[in-house]
Amino acid sequence: MTEQSNRFMPIDSNGTPRFSGIATFMRLPHVSLEEARDVDIGLLGVPWDGGTTNRAGARHGPRQMRDQSSLMRQFHPGLGISPYRLANCADLGDTPVNPVAIEDTLSRVENFVRQVVEQRIIPLTAGGDHLISLPVLRALAERHGPLGMVHFDAHTDTFDRYFGDCKYTHGTPFRRAIEEGVLDPKRTIQIGIRGGLYSEQDDAWGREQGIRVIRIEEYDDLGVKAVVDEIHRVVGSQKTYVSFDVDCLDPAYAPGTGTPEIGGLNPLDAQRMLRSLIDLNLVGGDVVEVSPPFDPGGNTALVAATMMWEILCVLAANVNKKVGL
Repeated sequence: MTEQSNRFMPIDSNGTPRFSGIATFMRLPHVSLEEARDVDIGLLGVPWDGGTTNRAGARHGPRQMRDQSSLMRQFHPGLGISPYRLANCADLGDTPVNPVAIEDTLSRVENFVRQVVEQRIIPLTAGGDHLISLPVLRALAERHGPLGMVHFDAHTDTFDRYFGDCKYTHGTPFRRAIEEGVLDPKRTIQIGIRGGLYSEQDDAWGREQGIRVIRIEEYDDLGVKAVVDEIHRVVGSQKTYVSFDVDCLDPAYAPGTGTPEIGGLNPLDAQRMLRSLIDLNLVGGDVVEVSPPFDPGGNTALVAATMMWEILCVLAANVNKKVGL
């Protein structure tokens, strides 16, 4: 891969300690949209949890993830790359949100991400609850058409309604995305699904649309390598989004989340699978559902920031190969 000269480098921790300075994602420069014309990958937060149905608090996730991301370094030894020498990366700040109105927030987030995508910047988003993926997908699909998706989660998030006719919750984003034609279910794979259901029909809709669902029991039987092969088979070479809900991990590693489910993935396996995406045609990604009130020590945010770093590295490799631009 070819390194490029750029001005968007993280603060050098050998000169400025990690605990000092203003917190930004990966200690990157904060750049406004008006000044972002040279940015390849834009890291942004969506501090909002209006789609949460039980344990709220993910609105505080982006701020704590920025803080914990100061622990990320500049070279990835597993992949053998330095993302900041392959792509111009910057913290674009937070999208506008309305803490008391769901559909208004969805519109605000979509409009902000649309401006990012119109500048040919790849968005890497920190949530927020999982409903924030829907407006991001909407904005990306305007440019790229229906996307495939690699989705790490304990839940399929393809439910239909909640409390009567509430169709926008963190359990419904991918059902809405498929219905709206922004997500291609036949190129979507979900990994780590587990936990009890309200009925045997709860996850039937997604399978009927063609989503490849790998429940945790099948994951355990297959192992990482076979799951990686399945990811590549399902999404192919077309444009793809990656969505990482921290509740895909066992709550022993990530307790600070809205809907924890025991018996989940371990972080190393998750990292290995994310690294395998380096050969895919990725156009964006997110890490969601970090809820700091349920983990004041910040370990969940550290795990999430690390997964965000893993996604950033594979996105930077994509930029360097000029894939999807």
